[in-house]
Amino acid sequence: VQLLESGGGSVQAGGSLKLSCSTTGYYFTGCGMAWLRQAPGKQRELVSSIGDGSPDYLDSVKGRFTISQDATKKTLFLQMNNLKTEDTAMYYCAARGRRGYCGHWLTDDDTYRGPGTQVTVSS
Repeated sequence: VQLLESGGGSVQAGGSLKLSCSTTGYYFTGCGMAWLRQAPGKQRELVSSIGDGSPDYLDSVKGRFTISQDATKKTLFLQMNNLKTEDTAMYYCAARGRRGYCGHWLTDDDTYRGPGTQVTVSS
């Protein structure tokens, strides 16, 4: 299984970016997909996830970020609007099912993750 993120970059506060994540060899589509992020010196956090129900969002990004998938559920997107300096982080695409069951988003052994794409927001 391979995940590959793209679309990161440097923007000024208030700007927008759209992240994409392509997957290869991933078939546990019933477990959903998600975006995680980790800023230097901080713990990794779940930004947004999408599955069979309504998408979930970190409180700090609600109303600004939108997660979506293509029809095959193997390509993931994250539209990020009104970016803030505190959104600066490495963003990772994640897919659960690594151990044959869905598991938890922040448990490394439960998820496949891409190498990440850097998002830097300046004031």
